[in-house]
Amino acid sequence: MDPPQYRDAVAANRRRHGFEAVDGPAAFDRLWATRETDDTLGAVAVLATVVAAPDTDPETLVETAASFRDALVEQTDPRPGRADGGESPTPIGYVTFVAPDPDASLLNAMNGFTVAKRRTNVFPLVYDTEAERIHRHEVPRLKGRGIYRRQAEDAERLFEA
Repeated sequence: MDPPQYRDAVAANRRRHGFEAVDGPAAFDRLWATRETDDTLGAVAVLATVVAAPDTDPETLVETAASFRDALVEQTDPRPGRADGGESPTPIGYVTFVAPDPDASLLNAMNGFTVAKRRTNVFPLVYDTEAERIHRHEVPRLKGRGIYRRQAEDAERLFEA
């Protein structure tokens, strides 16, 4: 599957799961967002994008994911408590890199990326176009399982083609 076909499949998945297209920085030509209530996490604000990345190196993955964190902050209100008394959502972002047969160093960079930072959670994911497989973060055995479990479910429903 080539990157445009994959992006179209993700766009179809996001519509089925209530994600709406939103405007964002030019670096991310398509952004999709939703707000939901998660049984474990409570209110969540989710932002997702797909990046064609056939020649992405580990440094670019980290820089792009960090830049995506800024886009996530702009799209959500990550401060605890709101003036209207409502619950501030947990911001979750997914930036999926599309690459043919990704190098092990790229997958290591994905797994080594600091997910939780500045009251946000950004998960870089890698979709292998040759194997037609999404690489995601493993669910830890101990602390923080809820957010990683959510990531695993979202990766399956949104990013598997």
